[in-house]
Amino acid sequence: MAIMSVAAARRAEAIGRTVTVRGWVRTRRDAKGFSFLELNDGSSQGNLQVIADQSLSNYADEIASLATGSSISVEGEVVASGGGKQPTELKATRVVVYGGADPETYPLQKKRHTYEKLREWAHLRPRTNTFGGVMRVRNRLARSIHDFFQEDGFLYVNTPIITSSDCEGAGAMFRVTTLDLDKPPRVEGKIDASRDFFGKPTFLTVSGQLEAEIFACSLGKVYTFGPTFRAENSNTSRHLAEFWMIEPEMAFYDLNDNMELAERFLKRLIGDALRDCAEDMQFFDQWVEKGQIELLQGIVDKPFIRLPYTEAIGILESCGRTFEYPVSWGMDLQSEHERYLTETHFQAPVILHDYPRSLKPFYMYCNDDGRTVRAMDVLVPKVGEIIGGSQREDRLDVLEARMKEQGLEPADYWWYLDLRRYGSVPHAGFGLGFERIVQFVTGMGNIRDVIPCPRTPGSAEF
Repeated sequence: MAIMSVAAARRAEAIGRTVTVRGWVRTRRDAKGFSFLELNDGSSQGNLQVIADQSLSNYADEIASLATGSSISVEGEVVASGGGKQPTELKATRVVVYGGADPETYPLQKKRHTYEKLREWAHLRPRTNTFGGVMRVRNRLARSIHDFFQEDGFLYVNTPIITSSDCEGAGAMFRVTTLDLDKPPRVEGKIDASRDFFGKPTFLTVSGQLEAEIFACSLGKVYTFGPTFRAENSNTSRHLAEFWMIEPEMAFYDLNDNMELAERFLKRLIGDALRDCAEDMQFFDQWVEKGQIELLQGIVDKPFIRLPYTEAIGILESCGRTFEYPVSWGMDLQSEHERYLTETHFQAPVILHDYPRSLKPFYMYCNDDGRTVRAMDVLVPKVGEIIGGSQREDRLDVLEARMKEQGLEPADYWWYLDLRRYGSVPHAGFGLGFERIVQFVTGMGNIRDVIPCPRTPGSAEF
């Protein structure tokens, strides 16, 4: 007897097959002589209706009292549904009850809870329609990321989680140590890092970019997809302390190549989700964010506008709108500015490029004007920036000068500078926060609701 998922059993082609389906009871409704069980195993948004007749040996003792959340296995025949809501249903010949769920204490009953309340039961929330859908879309996007790069000749590399380098120069990093925190060794009043495990200060990485450049400068095109960490005390709907990043790095790419790749990448991810998670996307469109499918389809269908930062400032200054943050050249654009460009002025995604050098990190390629760097941000409606990247600085003397300009010691990055000493090449890359794209595709309002176990200030439950 074949074991079949709920998703497969709900399809018309399963009619006539004798199968076993396993999952959790969403609801039980009793009629004269039998019960209707709504069964879900996480494979689809919709449930499979099970008809359990009172002739089953354990009907009176177990089936007739099944509560929401109970786990069961059902053997039976998939038949055409007598109702119009679903094409199939499962006529049970045997029901095995694995675990019950006390209706007095099980929190996921018919009452609709807020997403904030569901975070208190993060271990149970994947059983809800919303979070089951989020995880399925997240899974599809993860697969699409690998498919896209593998099909385009990229190599997947695993950059270190523990690092001694700060990619962004921001300093908001988690320290990794084996020292006794109650009595750390000290020299002249300061902690003696030379006696730590690695013999120097080390941290959880904020980005795999610098290490990915090592491999791009040897292997051509590479990408990372791994966890990153930031110790910023930010309790907002857009920040996590632990999150996942996708960071491709490409040798012999310039800024234009980078922008073209980022556009193709974003369109591929969204297109795959719309096609392969259609049922979940319909759910998000109906219950989470009205018009979500239309918004995403517009991203797929419309060409991205490419706009220099300086021209964007001109548009914003002359648009006649009063912004909360006044616009001037040299400022870091805020979400309100980015959304105006994408939602009102162009009504399309926008790739801003050639930003003021004062806004960007040391590794971005300096333009000849002395004022700007070859940076890019991909902006989308309702969100603003979703991808950030640049052509990397490949000239040794300029890179060293930029490090000193930003208060970094070039000797600490000797290996990074070696890439410019020995066979330096033009290269570029970008970063996409995985949770940001999951949040954008699903329309979920808070980034804590698109990651399995959110890590935020004061919150690390399990």
